[in-house]
Amino acid sequence: MHSRTFALVAVFLVQVLYGLNFTYAKFVMNEGYVKPFGLVLLRIIGAVILFWILDCFMPKEKIDRKDYKTFFLAAVFGIATNMLLFLGGLELTTPIHASVIMITTPIIILIFSSLFLQERITGLKIVGILLGFAGAIVLSVYGKSTRTGDNILLGNIMVFANAVSYSIYIIIIKKLTEKYHPFTFIKWLFLIGFFMVLPFGYQDVQEIKWETFTPSVYFSVGFVIIGATFFTYMLNPLALRKLKASTVGTFVYLQPVIAGTFAIAMGVDTINIVKIVAMLLIFSGVYLVSKTPKLKD
Repeated sequence: MHSRTFALVAVFLVQVLYGLNFTYAKFVMNEGYVKPFGLVLLRIIGAVILFWILDCFMPKEKIDRKDYKTFFLAAVFGIATNMLLFLGGLELTTPIHASVIMITTPIIILIFSSLFLQERITGLKIVGILLGFAGAIVLSVYGKSTRTGDNILLGNIMVFANAVSYSIYIIIIKKLTEKYHPFTFIKWLFLIGFFMVLPFGYQDVQEIKWETFTPSVYFSVGFVIIGATFFTYMLNPLALRKLKASTVGTFVYLQPVIAGTFAIAMGVDTINIVKIVAMLLIFSGVYLVSKTPKLKD
């Protein structure tokens, strides 16, 4: 398979796995099997084990000492902050709300690219940014949930903060992928992230009643760890080796389609006019942000 084609397939699979993850993670947390921070710690423990086992079969690269600072920052934004905010927010909002909020990611990446990489923002892109954020506000202010205990506004704010954190992570690791093979640094990101998350999730993991788990719960937890953590964090850097950060970010608009379809099919979420209006606003914003010609990847 052509390297660029492989990169596009990889980033598409990442969005499919993330899209399904909204429902599986929501189910595990809302049914009381695992609290959000406990699930984050399980994700990281599982990924650490898998990545370090995989590392035994990979060629070894020497890491420049100065790059460990970049590793640390990537772990802060891409592992600890990103995951804690995402699952903490998802517990309080719905899969469709969370996935729609996540498609502000390409807009956030564009803003950061302008601030830190001096990429010019055109008038059309400014309109796109405003439309995208308008959709996020509509969803947060007017969105409702049928589940008692949900706090849509707080949950959406946390998911949005996670999207900001994830966008910073994508920009940070873009530089690392140009220098190292992804397996060289991903194992370190998760190991560093483990120590960051341990104080938050330790008590929650201690409280897990494993004997209450049914096969579907084990499958859901396994999917969150293997599918939505190990494979997504392995495939994203592989895609970034051949694609621009903004291109990878644009694929995130597939998430609400995948997440919404699956959540409705599983009966854990519903569609309404507010969600449709918000989705159209954000889709329009992402389209305008992505519309202008870019240099070839």
